[in-house]
Amino acid sequence: MKKLKSIEDIINDYDNFIIDQWGVMHDGKFGYDHAFNSINILNSNNKNLFIISNSSKRSLSSIDKLPKLGFKKSSFINTVTSGEMIWKLLKKKYSDVKNKNNCFHIYDVAKEDGLDFREGLNLNFVEKIEEADLILACTSFINLQPVDYIPILEVAFNKNITMYCANPDFETVGIKENKNTFCMGAIAEIYKKMGGNVVIKGKPDVSIYTETTNQINLEKKRTVAIGDSLFHDIQGANNFEIDSVLVKSGIHKDLNKINSIIKNHQIAPTYIIDKFST
Repeated sequence: MKKLKSIEDIINDYDNFIIDQWGVMHDGKFGYDHAFNSINILNSNNKNLFIISNSSKRSLSSIDKLPKLGFKKSSFINTVTSGEMIWKLLKKKYSDVKNKNNCFHIYDVAKEDGLDFREGLNLNFVEKIEEADLILACTSFINLQPVDYIPILEVAFNKNITMYCANPDFETVGIKENKNTFCMGAIAEIYKKMGGNVVIKGKPDVSIYTETTNQINLEKKRTVAIGDSLFHDIQGANNFEIDSVLVKSGIHKDLNKINSIIKNHQIAPTYIIDKFST
């Protein structure tokens, strides 16, 4: 794991840059000034830029938000979200089903465009887990902590219900009080440890990398992923067999904890950098 002072340290080593959003480019509300500079320099050097995000939103929603955060849509060849991958899977699987399956949808009505996510899906959405045939997990219910999901998961497990997790992240950078907040990936992990069946198509699953970069003839030796999650960005890059840069200003800020995770989980980034800057 080599320490980088700047993204420019490796700019000549790679042609393709796969970039995470939250904690790397922005905090959910504002784009980082240092990220603006990095994107501009990579663009000026004719690099191929891609965004892979473990957002539960559809890809178009994330693309349309880029200008609001201060980024140009044209800076990126492609942007794909984990939510898009799950939406396409559900669309394909249930499109020809005559009797609609009942779906228990987990989402935060205060901040998530969850109702928009439902559009085009041949599913019947129910309010009670007891009536469900499957779970669609997007964002956490308001004011619920991970332990509060146990009763829901117990019912789901007893019914042998599959959870489709649209956001595989365990946690993300919090806007308030500078504290990380849990994501649906944490709930999916609990369900998985209970013995429940979980379907994930975002990072670290290889399929989202293939989907995002299929517009070019990708040379993996000339490709690097940049992200702030060891368990998703770095593990995903390892799974896809490309190099990676761990950004230390996001989820993992403590170097001792980073080294502990690397040792205990055998997840090794190629480089580490304080922030996505030049």
